[in-house]
Amino acid sequence: MSKAHIANHYLQATIGGAQRQGFAAVDLLTAAEIPVAWLNQPSQLLTEQQLASLIKAVWRATRDEFMGLTPHQCNNGTFALMAEYCLPSQTLGGMLRKSARFYNTICSDVDFALEDATPKDDNLVFLRLSLKDNHYDSDHFLQEFIMLMWQRFSCWLVDQQIPFAGSRFIYPSPPHAEEYRVMFPGNHLFNQQQTGFYLHARYLQSPIVRRESELADFLRKCPAYILHRLSQDESFQAKVRSLLALNDYTDMPNFEQVSDSMNLTPRTLRRKLKEEGTSFSIIKSSLRREYAIKLLTLEGLKIAHVSERLGFSETAAFCRAFKRWTGNTPTHWESQKS
Repeated sequence: MSKAHIANHYLQATIGGAQRQGFAAVDLLTAAEIPVAWLNQPSQLLTEQQLASLIKAVWRATRDEFMGLTPHQCNNGTFALMAEYCLPSQTLGGMLRKSARFYNTICSDVDFALEDATPKDDNLVFLRLSLKDNHYDSDHFLQEFIMLMWQRFSCWLVDQQIPFAGSRFIYPSPPHAEEYRVMFPGNHLFNQQQTGFYLHARYLQSPIVRRESELADFLRKCPAYILHRLSQDESFQAKVRSLLALNDYTDMPNFEQVSDSMNLTPRTLRRKLKEEGTSFSIIKSSLRREYAIKLLTLEGLKIAHVSERLGFSETAAFCRAFKRWTGNTPTHWESQKS
């Protein structure tokens, strides 16, 4: 089990809405295999998996993805339906706009929109993710979870860690605000008119690279995937990715060169990457896949030119690789993602 690092505050915050509906704390905690004695014990921290199990228990009990923290129920499966609806989007910006339209239509308790930053900043956009009535979410757990959900889902769809520029919140700084330093990147502003987060506008053009089969796996791993705290400094795959990204795609360093740059033996680096569930070839393929999709869908280059830019000696080899990465041939990719 992963190390316990989540504040005890989140036990009560997670079950508060369900309790108002008549569900007993003892039943919810027992379903999540969490000792009832842990409630209101500040020194007793939680693991990501324990909190994920508790959220699932509340989802099952209330049949509500908003966990009883809004005036009206949001049926289980709503997020999955939105994800399936948005997956064919060509870019991250397209996905964010479609997800906002989806939730504003389906759920009367939310106010989502992608808009220009205020005050005006030509380099930033703001994704508004506000609850219309915060009375039911007095511990702000649902607002926090929605923020994390859209940030993690956005990064997953484009297969890169987006450096979010900051967040703002409609409520005052909460007693557990220290948790926000590790949950939400950038600066935090409280007592604002809306809740949401900023990102640089250029990331709106990032191509969606995930497939339907991958989405099923992502949904199975929720909410644990959403709650996982990223640590780029400790990630070997992030370091390898950064080193590869510094080079032209026609002349990328080999594994031994990357290992040497990181002052590691190839054997050690291979083991570290395996422990993180990846490999050098997977990381390299991910970078090439992203760049290929960008060139095909956003810059409109011909297949032969894309193949050349990626360092393939033959166009046929590139087409085979592209189909392996995406499940589609380059010829059909744009029509599939439009």
